[in-house]
Amino acid sequence: MQLRFLQGDAQAPKGHAIVFARNSANPQSVLAVYCVVLPIHFSIGKFIPPILAAQMPPEGLREAAEQNCVPIPPMLEESESLEELERLAELRGDDLCEIGISIRPEDDANRLALPAQVCEEYARLYTVYTNASLGQSALSPGSRQVESIPLDDLDVESVLGGMLTDRDRLNELAKLIGTARYALEGKDMRALREAEQRLRRTAEPLPEKYKASELIKAALEPGERGLKLAKLYLERANKLVDEEYAEIPRIERDIRELTTDA
Repeated sequence: MQLRFLQGDAQAPKGHAIVFARNSANPQSVLAVYCVVLPIHFSIGKFIPPILAAQMPPEGLREAAEQNCVPIPPMLEESESLEELERLAELRGDDLCEIGISIRPEDDANRLALPAQVCEEYARLYTVYTNASLGQSALSPGSRQVESIPLDDLDVESVLGGMLTDRDRLNELAKLIGTARYALEGKDMRALREAEQRLRRTAEPLPEKYKASELIKAALEPGERGLKLAKLYLERANKLVDEEYAEIPRIERDIRELTTDA
């Protein structure tokens, strides 16, 4: 993706730019997007509600966390004219960049895909510039040593772990128990080990009253007894969360019957 700087310097990007493409049907018309390189890095997972984060694949969360350049809006929009963009860029102190291709206004696929690519390239140029500047500052006489600060790589398990309530954890445990039981039935030892690790990480912060260790032990026990016990321990934990304490004696009685029979 090539960017041609009409205003600003490709060797020293400002970190915010108006980027446009020519209209292939009308060269006098342009479609534009605003690119902003975020000066402060953060983990977007911290701001996603647990119920939504649990539905997102880890890859998606990591990708979102590593993104440090934002296209606004996320789609190229038709603008009044190139002259208007030039005036605005000068007034605001923005870079003004042209994408080296022309597109049709009705080409929604390209209008949606290009902003992300454009921002990625603009962010790359900005990163090269800032890294070089920081390196020079660190080597200049009398300057304070500048340390390289890595981007905030998102540890998905850690982020989710810090956000989940007891109820969220129990819901996650219910899903992981299903995964573990499926691995047991299929004798997939690798999947079983992975499920066990996730079960223990998810359950570790839970208070002792939920008997999470007994729950996990039952979930990993082959056979019908293990499945029944896991369901009972999970039901007991959910009753505690719901404060339905009158149901607890019945469940504990059923648990004792199963463990005594063994």
